[in-house]
Amino acid sequence: MLVQTVRLFPLIISCHLRPSCTHSARQTFQWILGSAAAASRGLRSMEPLKTASDVPTTKLPESSAEETSMAPMDTAADKEKMSPAGLLPGETVVKEGKAAILFPSANEVFYNPVQEFNRDLTCAVITEFARDLLAQRGLKVVVPGEKERVVVSLSEETNEADVQTEEKNGAEEPAVTATVGEKCERGLRVLEGLAASGLRSVRFALEVPGLQSVTANDFSTKAAALIARNAQYNGVSHLLQASCKDASMLMYEMRGKKERYDVIDLDPYGSPASFLDAAVQAVSEGGLLCVTCTDMAVMAGNSGETCYSKYGSVSIKAKYCHEMALRIILHSLDQRAGVYQRYIQPLLSVSVDFYIRVFVRVFTGQAKVKNSASKQALVYNCVGCGSFHLQRMGRRTSNGKHMKYSPATGPPVGPECEHCGQRHQMGGPMWAEPIHDLAFVQKVLSSVSGNPSRFGTSKRIEGMLSMVTEELEDVPLYYTVDNLSSTIHCNTPSQLQFRSALLHAGHRVSLSHACKNAIKTDAPPAALWDIMRCWEKANPVKREKLSETSPAFKILSTEPSSEACFTVREDANPQSRKLHLTRFQENPQAFWGPKARAKAGGGISTDLQDKRKKCQNKRKNQITDSSELKNFPCKKFRQGTCTYGDNCCYSHNMEQTKEEKME
Repeated sequence: MLVQTVRLFPLIISCHLRPSCTHSARQTFQWILGSAAAASRGLRSMEPLKTASDVPTTKLPESSAEETSMAPMDTAADKEKMSPAGLLPGETVVKEGKAAILFPSANEVFYNPVQEFNRDLTCAVITEFARDLLAQRGLKVVVPGEKERVVVSLSEETNEADVQTEEKNGAEEPAVTATVGEKCERGLRVLEGLAASGLRSVRFALEVPGLQSVTANDFSTKAAALIARNAQYNGVSHLLQASCKDASMLMYEMRGKKERYDVIDLDPYGSPASFLDAAVQAVSEGGLLCVTCTDMAVMAGNSGETCYSKYGSVSIKAKYCHEMALRIILHSLDQRAGVYQRYIQPLLSVSVDFYIRVFVRVFTGQAKVKNSASKQALVYNCVGCGSFHLQRMGRRTSNGKHMKYSPATGPPVGPECEHCGQRHQMGGPMWAEPIHDLAFVQKVLSSVSGNPSRFGTSKRIEGMLSMVTEELEDVPLYYTVDNLSSTIHCNTPSQLQFRSALLHAGHRVSLSHACKNAIKTDAPPAALWDIMRCWEKANPVKREKLSETSPAFKILSTEPSSEACFTVREDANPQSRKLHLTRFQENPQAFWGPKARAKAGGGISTDLQDKRKKCQNKRKNQITDSSELKNFPCKKFRQGTCTYGDNCCYSHNMEQTKEEKME
């Protein structure tokens, strides 16, 4: 995403779209000069850019009264007619959803399809949020392709998803409707603080009904001019406004109760920490705040001190790090909101590969803010066996009509782990309450399942949200079966066997969307190790090879207090797994991961693919005979700095080098 710091990085026009090789600032300026000469004057004066009248674009065909303003983009034929026309030299059109985004590049453009899931999920969440909020205002949203609201049932009685018509509560439906592409005066006001090329904002305008306005902000004048072009190119200039301001300052200016945004979306390159304080103030009462964090390494325990400086929490490098990252950002949001007597209510929090995405509602209430301490917890993690315990930061008890608040008591562990004798690491604080609103998640799941053609990643959204609905909402963090087995050096039981053993013992268990091998359970660590001891008896390890100080020796030296049953139970296999839903990311192409940060003047720092190929297989087929080095050219000789002459172990035959290059 566009790095919105100081003016050292003037432009990276990407929404996970970046040029494969760099181009000079002069080339970029030549590209934008013809399209934003008049617009840039208004942007420099910090006035929102609403149109780009000087930009040559294809004239959109007129639509009928029943159709919306984005109707020309509905058919593939219309897209093909629009794409080649109105483009400046070197421009490329990238299509996603119903949006067609102009992207400047004199060379090849590569597009990262992984973030399409992020944008599709955001459109689905905002649509359901708009449906609920506008219903309170007497409006009904109309989603294209949605015939009838359905409820997806994952009951275990059937092997296929039951689709049931949602029961009407007897209330009369609102007479006023809000459709996609039309401006709704009582609709949502949306802000994308770090818009870059404006792809996300254009998709909001084209795919989310019930919008009053969409403000796509970016610190770069050139990026804001591009956003205006893309708005006009997609026919949404009446909804989408381009803004060229510092994102934090823009949100601080809109802190007034009548000026706040109903939806704020933050998707920066890296950490969103510098924008969170302004965001929790600029979102309206009960408004939706959408935040993406791509600094997963920091939040997953690689740099605990850096995590504390950004989010006020120490991360731990443990198997549950991906869920802990979600809870760290929720803790940070709740802490910053509490300063202004506000509190958060998580709707949906997902951890996806190299980034996390959270959707929360923000409310005001001094009484509810007092509950914040009891919602946070410290984590004691054993470095030997991986057992963890949570310590709440505060305690609340009901005293009649009043609530009494007091410090929590603890710690929950001793100086050493009771299972393996190793020490504990302490992490947090983090959010210890549920990270999803299951009722809201079910609405989003029903909407996507009933209209699968709406998004390109509908199957994956359905799979992930199905897993979310199956998670134990009151159980923070998780274990992994392979890590438990690795601790005692035994064979790994199957997921079904281990979950069945927990169910036979009377404990609850579920999977987690954040990790394939995750086991979320309310069973204490002692019960887990009893199950592993019973498994080891059937699959014995060579105990004579275990060190007496190792966690495995300490754990296996204790006899299990109960006998575990590994007979597979029917309810041990979740319904999302039975239905073979797409639950985790499938690599869409090679080198699909996060891209490099932009350089000043545009472009990425290096060609990552060429660099990866250059660094591959360095340790394979190593040369052991020095005489074979004569087959490789001397770099210093080629540069004219080799002083060894004929005694050099590398080749000075430049003709041979040229022939190898020709081959």
